[in-house]
Amino acid sequence: MTLHRVELNGRAAEPGTLEELAFAGYGHFTSMQVRGHRVRGLDLHLERLGRDSLELFGRAVDGRRVLSYLRQATDGLPGDLSLQINLFSRDEAAVEAGRPVEPDVLVRAGPPAEAGTTPVRVRTDVHERFLPEVKHVATLGLVYLWRRARRDGFDDVLFVDRDGFVSEGSIWNLCLFDGERVVWPAAPALRGITMQLVQAGLAREGVPSATRPVHRDDLGRFRSAVLMNSIVPGRPLAAIDGVELPGDTELLDVVRHAYLGSEEQPLR
Repeated sequence: MTLHRVELNGRAAEPGTLEELAFAGYGHFTSMQVRGHRVRGLDLHLERLGRDSLELFGRAVDGRRVLSYLRQATDGLPGDLSLQINLFSRDEAAVEAGRPVEPDVLVRAGPPAEAGTTPVRVRTDVHERFLPEVKHVATLGLVYLWRRARRDGFDDVLFVDRDGFVSEGSIWNLCLFDGERVVWPAAPALRGITMQLVQAGLAREGVPSATRPVHRDDLGRFRSAVLMNSIVPGRPLAAIDGVELPGDTELLDVVRHAYLGSEEQPLR
């Protein structure tokens, strides 16, 4: 993305530091959209960074520290932004030795992302992310399969495990509707922040939902499906593996309503 500002640990990032990050293959991140200096699920993003930091670096990054960096990095910038926060460590010796280490925090601020609305056509492919519950930087597999799907005429890729059960999309979660309830695939996957906000909203509204195994062969039996990530709370799927989905607006309306019911938390 075009960058407005890049800061490391609260200071303007030097070129040498960015070179270190470019070659850092060990770390994690989170991405968020800021609208009017507010973020839906800001607390969940901070929780994610703390949890993943503890898992990868043996030390949970302080959410107050990260928030102070976010506020400083966005000071004087427009109210609508895209933010990405990367956590990595320049102390390679400590990481390799398995010692707890306080991670470095890189904040990148750029223009807001525009959510697509056109229904997408996806194909399934076998891929099981390592440590799927962590939003880590090991993304070669998913980007490669995404690129290959686009090369072959699809818009995106939906992952299934070795037994054919659906997990997640390239950079999104899948939500399905069977005509009675909202269904979330049960295979191991990253629980996106938008997914968590939608799930909480559905529970608040009393909308029936369930998490259950969904096999690739059963996808055509669903009435509709949407994808969601930090950019878009709901975008319809037109077809999976060339099988057209009947499609309707009910699921899309329910998902968006659940998401918009979540609190917009002030960044500043």
